[in-house]
Order: sequence, then C-alpha cells, then structure tokens
Amino acid sequence: MDEDAPITPITPITGPIIDAEGRLTYMGEDGRRYVVMDGDERDETSSAAVMEALRSAGTLFEEIETLCQGWVDEVSDAALTRAEAVALLLATLETLLDDES
Repeated sequence: MDEDAPITPITPITGPIIDAEGRLTYMGEDGRRYVVMDGDERDETSSAAVMEALRSAGTLFEEIETLCQGWVDEVSDAALTRAEAVALLLATLETLLDDES
C-alpha cells in the first residue's frame, strides 16, 4: 500500500454500535464493519455508558445523517462528483470537530 496515497473515507451506513467483542464499530457503505475504538480500552461499565449515550443520541444522529445526505445530494448535482462531495463533507467535519476540541 502506498504510504503517500490519500485515504479514501468510507461513509458509514449505520450509526456506531458496540459489537460482541466490546469494540465501537460502524458499517461502511462498502459493506465492511470498521472499528473506531478497540474494546480493550473500556470496561463493562464504561461500555454500557457509551451504549446508553449512543441510544439517547440516536434521533440526533439520524437528523445529522439526513442533513448530510441532503447536502451531498445538492452539492453533487453541481460541479462535484458524489465521492468528492462526501470527501469534502467528511474533511470539513473532521477539521471543524478537531478545532472544537
């Protein structure tokens, strides 16, 4: 694998969940499951707290998904391909969220 090649983001098609091994994961648009955080980093109590937070924020996450989908649809109808619009959205969100922390 080329170390200098850009990493293509894999768009999630599901919200994040904690799998049977205790890992925080999501399903990508390519049909593969991606690990966000290894289960070794959490005990049972903190894993339960994460699951509760994800459940309580589920509706908000669905709203974010809908808004993102609408934005990508609108922008990709113009001068960008869908893949370019998704990459731009993800990069912008990552930059924004990293700046907030």
